[in-house]
Amino acid sequence: MRYNLLYVFDNMEFGGGERVFAQIINRLSIERYRIIVACLPTGAFIEKIKGSGVQIKSVDMRKRFNPGVIFQLADLMKNEKIVIVHSQGARADFFARMAARLSGTPIVVSTVPMPVEGFDVNPIRKLIYKLFNRFSERFVDRFMVVSDALEKAMIEKHKIEPQRVVKIYNGIEKDEYCIPDKEIACRRSRFRKEFGLGDDVPVVVAIGRLVWQKGFEYFIEAVHDVLKEIPEAMFFIVGEGELKDELKVKSKILKLEEKIIFTGFRNDIKDVLTSVDIFVMPSLLEGLPIVLLEAMAMMKPIVATDIDGIKEVLDNGKTGLLIPPKNPRALTYAIIDLLCHRDKAYQMGIDARKVVEERFGVDIMVQKVEKVYEELLQLNQ
Repeated sequence: MRYNLLYVFDNMEFGGGERVFAQIINRLSIERYRIIVACLPTGAFIEKIKGSGVQIKSVDMRKRFNPGVIFQLADLMKNEKIVIVHSQGARADFFARMAARLSGTPIVVSTVPMPVEGFDVNPIRKLIYKLFNRFSERFVDRFMVVSDALEKAMIEKHKIEPQRVVKIYNGIEKDEYCIPDKEIACRRSRFRKEFGLGDDVPVVVAIGRLVWQKGFEYFIEAVHDVLKEIPEAMFFIVGEGELKDELKVKSKILKLEEKIIFTGFRNDIKDVLTSVDIFVMPSLLEGLPIVLLEAMAMMKPIVATDIDGIKEVLDNGKTGLLIPPKNPRALTYAIIDLLCHRDKAYQMGIDARKVVEERFGVDIMVQKVEKVYEELLQLNQ
């Protein structure tokens, strides 16, 4: 039997959550599931799922409180005879849960990459989000979380019954990161030539949305001090976000305009990672970042903050260096350490790759997601 499955999310940006949904959509059995996606029908996500046979239904969830979206989704669920609805994001979760309740859709799943209390919004909006989320959580059959910390938060803080929470690690297409040596040289040269850099220039990169949770301001402060020891080094910040102008101003104040390159959003993250010597993740709050897994798969030496969602993946001193958050001095020392001790950095990269191969393959993730669907379908019969 083939079941109708609806994914709901706002698609206002292409982050880790959208990437995971694309991975799932492109790998689920089309014989078992007929897949429909409700989202904004533009952007990188749509490009990722082209050719997968998925139907896209245009639903605009940019307005925070729009009851019309609930009725639009409810009609969609009824007309398409949806059996499973799977959502992600505060707005999409609330809209999807209420629409499922209204339409009688039997199975509701929510992915929680970050609890609403971690959102970077003003206190009033955060309170509203929390109230709406807590009210609608009762209608969810399974919550999918990406880390032990999130599983614990859902059970202990949100008071969700343990059997309704399933931990499924994010995964990546690990084979795609086994790049032949000749191709590595080509990619490395191509990216570096774009910015006028020779092969011998030490390059450090931080990748992510330019928002407060990513802690890029501390990276910029660390750059200032790293250059005192390694003046020839160059630094990249890859990504877009609301703090871009503010971060550029900070780099200008510290007279780093010539040493920190803001690339904006890029589709060639493999080329970027191939071309750099150190990957840095100075985050303050994370679920389980896919770009971290990508850096590990590319055997990059990593410096990252010792926070939930990262320390669950990295083994300090073995697969990367963990430093306290909001600590530019510690970040400085760690970057210098890896740039100056290349054998140590190289071995960390090898060990990190092994961890990805063992624990974070995309096929493992998709199999676990499908297992949740199948268990819920059995219970619903």
